[in-house]
Amino acid sequence: MLKRPVLRAFRHRNYRLFFTGQLVSLTGTWMQSVAQSWLVYRLTGSAVMLGLVGFSSQIPVFLIAPLGGAVSDRKNRLRILIVSQSVSMLLAFVLAALTLTDRVHVVHVFLLAAALGVVNAFDIPARQAFVVDMVGRDDLLNAIALNSSMFNGARIIGPAIAGVLVAGIGEGWCFFANALSYLAVIAGLMMMNVPVQRCVPSAGSALASIIEGFRFVGTSVPIRALLLLLGLVSLMGMPYVVLMPIFADRIFHGGASALGLLMGASGVGALLGALRLAVRQGVKGLGRWVALSAGAFGASLILFSLSRSFWLSAALLLPVGFAMMVEMAASNTLIQMLVPDHLRGRVMAVYSMMFMGMAPSGALLAGVLADRIGAPATVAIGGAVCIIGSAVFGFYLPALRVEARQSA
Repeated sequence: MLKRPVLRAFRHRNYRLFFTGQLVSLTGTWMQSVAQSWLVYRLTGSAVMLGLVGFSSQIPVFLIAPLGGAVSDRKNRLRILIVSQSVSMLLAFVLAALTLTDRVHVVHVFLLAAALGVVNAFDIPARQAFVVDMVGRDDLLNAIALNSSMFNGARIIGPAIAGVLVAGIGEGWCFFANALSYLAVIAGLMMMNVPVQRCVPSAGSALASIIEGFRFVGTSVPIRALLLLLGLVSLMGMPYVVLMPIFADRIFHGGASALGLLMGASGVGALLGALRLAVRQGVKGLGRWVALSAGAFGASLILFSLSRSFWLSAALLLPVGFAMMVEMAASNTLIQMLVPDHLRGRVMAVYSMMFMGMAPSGALLAGVLADRIGAPATVAIGGAVCIIGSAVFGFYLPALRVEARQSA
């Protein structure tokens, strides 16, 4: 079974441990994400506050990820991940305790979200770069696709469970379940036997190391183009997730259970997109996939924004999730194949800035726009911008292919 192409990364014991632990942990993470959105919406009823919480949780990634990438290239990535996951578990326990004792206020959610963002600024670059440490370059595409499958499998299960729990016994138990789920990934990490990482010599300053990473990104035209498109999609398209509570409540009148179903539908689509990538044997043609998926993501968002039927909207979130995942995972793979090993952590930090770091500004912008012109119009505008970005990237794609071959 493990010899089938879709599962070839499972040949590596370390990756099997990583995958199993992350699947459990990410299910808890998605439970907390949905429950936290609903908690903020229940406490405030404000689209702006939903945007602000998204901003506070992800802006630290944009600001601090370059330092996290430099640390990832200089220090042991396995140890970084064990520490970051342990701190994340502690933060989830604190949020659970505050909520279950009915002492939680919006300011607590803001502070804990920001603290988790700081942790993620170190965790995400290390985790992205750690994939190669586990499976090598030959199975990199498959491992990234399987990671995306795992992420979105959890995205299906987590919101569905959260919708039931929030409606039945409240948000606090979702936060508590998420805290417990970190034990699985921490145990998996501690059981690994990873070859010693070849770290960047620490003679230079951290600032010089960060600048070296940015300089490489700036001079690599294909990587720069992939990151710019990813940043645009994250800024204008991804904030649809932040506005889901508004669609669930004000448009479909379905409450927390409807929110869980909508998020789960997007997760099903993303899982299918990740599985489609997992069966690919090489990177040829991935650039075209990036361009087409960004455009399809935007078009699907526009159609979703026009729908007023709950089940039609849920169905439209399937291609939304599919296209979003293909664009993100294909970009990740192409960048990792183009970057040298000694710069991997720093370049993946810039990837993190574009993928997660641009989202807070998008969440804030979406919250303000939704408060003025409504959530559907806001999502439609974001979709239109994604289509424009896709067209520009596609226009320059032939020249980017030439640059990529020359730098390989």
